[in-house]
Amino acid sequence: MTKSIKENALKGHIPEHIAIIMDGNGRWAKERSLPRVAGHREGINSVREITRICGEIGVKHLTLYTFSTENWRRPKAEVSALMTLLLKTISVEVRKLHKNNVRFTTIGGLEMLPRSTQKGILDGIEITKK
Repeated sequence: MTKSIKENALKGHIPEHIAIIMDGNGRWAKERSLPRVAGHREGINSVREITRICGEIGVKHLTLYTFSTENWRRPKAEVSALMTLLLKTISVEVRKLHKNNVRFTTIGGLEMLPRSTQKGILDGIEITKK
């Protein structure tokens, strides 16, 4: 993904908006005989890299489709791990985003998420809105 973004930028084709459906982290982990959560952690590394590249080349909007209602059907332990990873990632990355003039926001409802996850997301939105 990052290679195609860079290649298009070199050709002068810089999109204003890139949207990515985050899918395949579990399959990535399975192919390597790793637990699914390892794939989700690697997905976070990919998001960091994509966010960095988008900032460098001037993409104005990056949308990440990260969690669908279908994801609630996953094993409870995996959903819990995803919520923990989300909270940890927001708390670590949100200040960097703010420093780089990146605004963090969400699309969709937060009401089904655990309260702690809702709070972490809302805090991230608040920190980066200025």
